[in-house]
Amino acid sequence: MQDPRIDRLAAVLIDHSCKLQAGESVLIEAFDLPEPDLVVRLVERAAERGARPVVSLKSNAVLRALYRSGVADSIGLIGELEQHRMRQMDAYIGIRGTANAREFADVPQTQMDLAQEKWWKPVHLDVRIPATRWVVLRYPTPSMAQSAQMSTAAFEDFYFDVCTADYAEMERRQRPLVERMLAADQVRIVGPGTELTFSIRGINVVACNGGRNIPDGEVFTCPIRDSAQGVIQYNAPSLYQGAVFEGVRFEFERGKIVKAECRNDTARLNQILDSDEGARYLGEWSLGCNNRIRRPMLDTLFDEKIGGSLHLTPGNAYDTADNGNRSRVHWDLVLIQTPEYGGGEVWFDGELIRKDGRFLPADLEPLNEGL
Repeated sequence: MQDPRIDRLAAVLIDHSCKLQAGESVLIEAFDLPEPDLVVRLVERAAERGARPVVSLKSNAVLRALYRSGVADSIGLIGELEQHRMRQMDAYIGIRGTANAREFADVPQTQMDLAQEKWWKPVHLDVRIPATRWVVLRYPTPSMAQSAQMSTAAFEDFYFDVCTADYAEMERRQRPLVERMLAADQVRIVGPGTELTFSIRGINVVACNGGRNIPDGEVFTCPIRDSAQGVIQYNAPSLYQGAVFEGVRFEFERGKIVKAECRNDTARLNQILDSDEGARYLGEWSLGCNNRIRRPMLDTLFDEKIGGSLHLTPGNAYDTADNGNRSRVHWDLVLIQTPEYGGGEVWFDGELIRKDGRFLPADLEPLNEGL
């Protein structure tokens, strides 16, 4: 029996996220899925729309072997081939299962950097993100349920509920926040271990409501490249390139991270930030507003949307909200400001906009529903 939840999710991805039309090409790229049901339904729905689905099935265990053993020529060849394929696409759907979230933990950082430079950046940063209608998501697995500290059945219910939200209503509620961020200059973030200021003047603002990430629920922009000053103490653990980082803390001077540390692997943290010049500057700042997601689960696509959170991202800026920073790195690190995580404040030009995770101005109060 076909799961109707899969049908609803496929409809969101094809019709809402990608807005796929007849004659268009869509690449469906799936990693470590426990079963092919969603891919099958996406192929069928794309064909029903008169589109041309292309499928790529990948294994993180195989990718680990390629990363560990690769040299510039071999990794570069893969990057060239996949870049050529991506240039043929109008849309992209990336689905990641999680057989082992730490599959890349023992890949040397130099090899990860090589893969980022020769493969990830040419395919995804240079082509997929600016030139296709793309959406990325996870797929519910027992290991994800374990990270979320839930049973597999309960996590599946949570997953499909969150991922098939009313994104049109989410977009309506985000509009006033977009307008306030477009009008803002100075942003101040305050909280335990955090006192940071930066400017977002003149940078575009993007409301995210199912068009690029599933689940969704954030409004992002980007700090002016040299404007960040002060310190931020993140309180959500982050899984990045196969390793978990806890208690990440950055100090900024004129926009640059001049000191970076964490509780468990400061050396590797700094290796990532030394990947290239842009990795120590910011490429995104966002306010999370999906109140169905309440706690971190070591999965960025969920954690960065947590209601009452924000993420401040070292590395590459998106073309849609651009401060000119370019890097192979784009690392969404999350600070949760709800009371159970220590609280905190967000100020726009001297006005207190959010306190302890709740928006204060009347036009933003609908974003608090469910908190």
